[in-house]
Amino acid sequence: MKRESEIKQRNFEASIPVGFFCYPISQAADITAFHATAVPAGEDQMPMLEQAREIVRKFNDTYGETLTEPDIILPENQACFRLPGTDGKAKMSKSLGNCIYLSDEPDVIKSKIMSMYTDPTHIRKEDQGHTKGNPVFTYLEAFCNPEHFKEFMPDYKNLDELKAHYERGGLGDVTVKKFLNNVMQKELEIIRERRKMWEQRLPDVYDILYQGSMKAKTVAANTLEEVKHSMKIDYFENKNLLSKENER
Repeated sequence: MKRESEIKQRNFEASIPVGFFCYPISQAADITAFHATAVPAGEDQMPMLEQAREIVRKFNDTYGETLTEPDIILPENQACFRLPGTDGKAKMSKSLGNCIYLSDEPDVIKSKIMSMYTDPTHIRKEDQGHTKGNPVFTYLEAFCNPEHFKEFMPDYKNLDELKAHYERGGLGDVTVKKFLNNVMQKELEIIRERRKMWEQRLPDVYDILYQGSMKAKTVAANTLEEVKHSMKIDYFENKNLLSKENER
């Protein structure tokens, strides 16, 4: 079902690029090349990672223990498993323009949050609201903590109290969105400033990327040698390839 929805989302019904089908294999190669034991990812990547695990198991069953079967590391906070888009759609997507980026400036973040989709039945402040399936509250579940309430909304002790007020009526969407904006600004400020710092040190960034790439190249090459040896296709590296034992 996930692949079908992606096909519709990307308008691939008439012509599906081969890369769309090969992507899971490419992803498995990226993981197994470095003998990764664990992969931090979102809930939507679980099928992809399980396919990588199946590839590893099949390879090892056929050629002997060579590749490492990875586990997935999901966020401890379940609200972070899959954040909805700011427009209320199930998933954030660059192509849909419903994302908040780590590099967004404060005014851009505020604009996106204040225009976020909420509960369509919560028309007036006095109306009872729904917090389940409401992206504003989903983001608060993911990012806010008691310290945020002390600093930005001291009338409430925690998110449960805020939810209860919204659900019984008497709490407006603008008030909740302003609180979310304060939370997001606080959380993203450090990331944004650190990004700007590295933008002023591009030679250092290049050097870090280069050193990491060289290390990755060595590790991946070693893994490839192991794979070729297990498959007995290391024709030029295996000096015993023509021995009687191998001939049999």
